[in-house]
Amino acid sequence: MVQPENFSPSERAALAPYFTNLDAPVFALRNLPEVVKGALFARYSRSPKSLRRLFIDEFLEQVEEGGQLGDVGLQRADKLFERVFDEYGDDSVAQLGGAHIACEGASNILTKVLEWGRLMAYLEQSTRYIPYNDRAGGSWRYLVPAELDAHPLRANYVAVLDHAFEVYARWIEPMEEYFRAKFPRDPRDPEGVYKRTIRAKALDTLRGLLPSATQSNVGLFGTGQAYEALLLRMRVHPLNEVRQYADAMLRELRKVIPSFLKRVDRAERGGRWSEYLQSTRAATEAVAARLLKDVEPQSRDEVTLTDFDAEGEIKVVAAALYAASQLPDDQLQEIARRLTPEQRAEVLRAYVGDRQNRRHKPGRAFERTVYRFDVLTDYGAFRDLQRHRLLTLEWQPLRPDYGYGVAEAIEEAGALKHWQSVMQYSTELYGALVRAGLTEVAPYVISMAYRVRFYIEMNAREAMHMIELRTAPQGHPSYRRVCQQMHKLIAEKAGHTAIAAAMKFADHSTVELERLQAERASEQKRQGR
Repeated sequence: MVQPENFSPSERAALAPYFTNLDAPVFALRNLPEVVKGALFARYSRSPKSLRRLFIDEFLEQVEEGGQLGDVGLQRADKLFERVFDEYGDDSVAQLGGAHIACEGASNILTKVLEWGRLMAYLEQSTRYIPYNDRAGGSWRYLVPAELDAHPLRANYVAVLDHAFEVYARWIEPMEEYFRAKFPRDPRDPEGVYKRTIRAKALDTLRGLLPSATQSNVGLFGTGQAYEALLLRMRVHPLNEVRQYADAMLRELRKVIPSFLKRVDRAERGGRWSEYLQSTRAATEAVAARLLKDVEPQSRDEVTLTDFDAEGEIKVVAAALYAASQLPDDQLQEIARRLTPEQRAEVLRAYVGDRQNRRHKPGRAFERTVYRFDVLTDYGAFRDLQRHRLLTLEWQPLRPDYGYGVAEAIEEAGALKHWQSVMQYSTELYGALVRAGLTEVAPYVISMAYRVRFYIEMNAREAMHMIELRTAPQGHPSYRRVCQQMHKLIAEKAGHTAIAAAMKFADHSTVELERLQAERASEQKRQGR
C-alpha cells in the first residue's frame, strides 16, 4: 500500500471528526451531510490530491461555517439495525445503510475488482485529466505487488515499469507541442480552454504507455449489502493486493456501518460463501483448461454482435403499447408482427417522443430486447466501458497475445520507437513472470495500449445510454469507436433500424480535439457564475 500522507497537528485535529483514520490509504467518511460527501467525491475524480488533502483545501471551511457536525444518533441507529437484522435475518435490511469509502493507491487491476458490482457508485481518478509524471517520495505511481517481495524478478519489474513511466513523462510536453502545432488556438477561445484541451489530448494519446499496475484513487458509495458482496469476492481473490484492501475496507466500514458486515468473516457464513466462490472459480478454470487447451482463438473484428433477437424490435413495439392498452402481452406481440415497418416506427417515435438531450430516456419497453457484443479493444477503453453497471459484462485475463494499438500521432510526433520499447519490455517481463509461476501477477506489467477481450450484454435501453454517452465528442477516441460500431451493428446486423434511430444522440462525427467543446461549455458556465 502507499505511504501515509503527512498532516500537521492542526490539520489532523480538523480532519479527525470526518474520517475514520488519518494514516492509511483506506478510510471512510463520517459526520458529513450527504451533499458534502457527494460533492467531495465528484471533485476527487478530477483532482490529483488525496481525498483528505482535498477536504482541507476546498471543503473544510464550508463545513465549519455550517456549524459543528457530530454523530447524529450513530450508536442508537446501529443498535436498532442490529436488532432488526438479528431478529429477522432479512438481507434487504442491509440495503438501508450505506457508506462512502475511499481506496487510494489502488492499481488498475484492483480498480476493476472494486468496480465490478452493479449496486454501487464509483468515481475513479482520471488518466485524461491528471498526468502521472510526479514521483512522490521518489517513486512513480505504480504498485510493486507483495508477491514479488524477495523474488529475483522484482528488480526487473521495477526497471521495466520505471522505463514505461519515464517514457510517458518524457513525451507529455512534446506531444502538447505537436498538438499545438497541428491545432492552433482559435482566437475566440480563452487560453485556459485551449491549454486544458491540448493537455487532455496529449494525456489521452499517451495513456496506453501506463502499465496496469498504475495506481489510482477510487471513491465508492454503496449499501451494506453491496459491500458485503464485494468483500466476499475480494477476500478469496488470488492477488495479495485485493485481499489486503478487502481487510482494510472491512476494518474501516465497521467503524461506520458495523451491523451490516457481521457475516463477512464468520466462518459459517461469509467464510462459506467465499469458499464457494473460490471453488467454483478454480473448478471452471480447470475444466476450461482441459476442454480448450488445443483450441486457438479465431480472428474477430474489434466489435462483434454475437447475439440478438431477430424479433426484438417487434417485441419492443408490443411492450410500448402494453401500458397504453388493455390487451395481454402475447396478443400485442401478434399485433405488432402484423404492423408494417412504418407503423412500428410510428409507435416507437411516439413512445420515444421529442428527446431534447441524451438524458431524456424512453421507458422500460426498450428493456424488452437484448444485444450481446464481443469486444477486443485496448485496456484503456475497457476501463471506461467496464464502469457501466446496468448490464452484464465479463472479461478475460489481461495478456499481450492480442497486440496493442498505437495512435498515428505517436509516430508523427517521433515517439514510436519509445512506444515500441515500452510494449516490448512489457511483453518480455510478462512472459518471464508466467514462466516463474506468477501468472496472476503478470497482468500488472501489461500496458494499457494492449487489447483485452470482454463481452457486454445489455438491453436496448442501456445500449442507448452507453452508446450516446460514450460517443459524445468529448469522449476518448478508443471507446467512441467501439460504441459507434455497436450502434451501427444494431441498425445493420440486427436490423433494428427504429431502435437505432431512437438513439438520436449517438455521435458518429470525427473529432480532432475531443475536449474542446466540453471545455468551451465549462468556461461559459464559469463565466456565468
